[in-house]
Amino acid sequence: MTEPLIYELGAPGRRAIRLPEPDVPRADLPEAMLRKDLNLPEVSELEVVRHFTRLSTLNHSIDRGFYPLGSCTMKYNPRVAEDLARLPGFARAHPLQDEESAQGVLFVMHMLQEWLREIGGFAGVSLQPAAGAHGEFAGILMMRAYHLDQGDTKRTKILIPDSAHGTNPASTTMSGLDTVEIPSDGRGNLDLQALRAACDDTVVGLMITNPNTLGLFEEHIQEVVELIHGCGGLVYGDGANMNALLGVVRPGELGFDVLHYNLHKTFGTPHGGGGPGSGPVGVAARLVPFLPGPIAVALMPEDEPDRSKAEDNGEEGDLEMPIYRLAMPAKSIGRMKAFHGHSGIFVRAYTYIRMYGSQGMRKIAEHSVLNANYLQSRVGRTFPIPHDNRTCMHEFVAEGTVEGSQVRALDISKRLMDFGFHPPTNYFPLIVHEALMIEPTETESKATLDAFAEALATIAREALEDPELVQTAPHSTPVTRLDEVKAVRELVLRYTAP
Repeated sequence: MTEPLIYELGAPGRRAIRLPEPDVPRADLPEAMLRKDLNLPEVSELEVVRHFTRLSTLNHSIDRGFYPLGSCTMKYNPRVAEDLARLPGFARAHPLQDEESAQGVLFVMHMLQEWLREIGGFAGVSLQPAAGAHGEFAGILMMRAYHLDQGDTKRTKILIPDSAHGTNPASTTMSGLDTVEIPSDGRGNLDLQALRAACDDTVVGLMITNPNTLGLFEEHIQEVVELIHGCGGLVYGDGANMNALLGVVRPGELGFDVLHYNLHKTFGTPHGGGGPGSGPVGVAARLVPFLPGPIAVALMPEDEPDRSKAEDNGEEGDLEMPIYRLAMPAKSIGRMKAFHGHSGIFVRAYTYIRMYGSQGMRKIAEHSVLNANYLQSRVGRTFPIPHDNRTCMHEFVAEGTVEGSQVRALDISKRLMDFGFHPPTNYFPLIVHEALMIEPTETESKATLDAFAEALATIAREALEDPELVQTAPHSTPVTRLDEVKAVRELVLRYTAP
């Protein structure tokens, strides 16, 4: 039986809260400000609590079960990071307060910038972008600004592999540039011959995801970088798959000029539900002046003229401590958003990196790659794996087809819900037929991976023995299979009373 919505629970006279009598004179509101048709429910506090608690249990989350969403790296979010982000000095900080009273927040921002710079092998980092796609946009804007600053106005093209992330073309278009797609070769790498043919003096740069969305490391990445730099272009790295590279490969040392990090994918901060995300950008030396700002900088007291009075007060110990300030780079592309970024996410990412350290970062990558290859070996017994002659990185792509059955990848994903698993990414990348893109992350146990693989094997048998069961799934979820085309065409965005 479907439980009633909160709008249907109300009855006249029920109240969830009683406000105290006002300590100021009452005043009547103007008639024009009053709404007589506002049909809000009148409910008790207990009904409110039960209703929203019930709703909270209906959503699948990483706290409830396995979330193998390829390319999105849905890993466990350590609770210690949540606790630290809730400390009053962080949680109650305000972006408009003076810098002297926000030294703790600025310290975390500066240290996070430095650590991300070191992890990626870059010369500078900005925390401004609010999400991965926002970081992409910032990267393209910096690349464009660099060329314009050089007086080079004829560069209008961004080269994008067909194995790149889907937001890359959108970021390019938003920046006013043109997209040129580069195909993959038979081994899942960027086709060098096609890339060579596309390189000319109109190229702003290349956007490349490495490892790519097939979960494969580009075998010719150094030749790719040399080709782009050879025609005067810049190399942008989509860092969404950085989980496979931590402590192993520094994109800056491969010659990448800019890369965005997804703190909500790689560094254990919350992901999904509309945010908050965070997409800091790291850049090579020639792009540092163009970073979006402000960025946190550390100054020594001698660089602060108004701090000289500290000597007169005998506060000599303080003179050795850095003072943190916000500053705009010399040729900055400007702000990407209001204020300074998602500071609560910065605290979580800082905590995550601080806990693991440099050796721990490498273990994250090693275990994510190990889990992905183990799961690929098991899933590959049931479903075809393109390029199965190669070792995958942190994720892999399977074809959601069963020979002799009309069951499709979408049906398989829907049926997985009945086993308690969130579906993997469907139909992406587009270069794989009936794609199921699976990423186990480093935080899942072998038992979980085995259970997931066994569920897929069961679904494959069902596809042959009882295809209707799979094609009409899910059956055990609060909402069963929806007509997704109708849902898009006939949007229902608010509750309407019967």
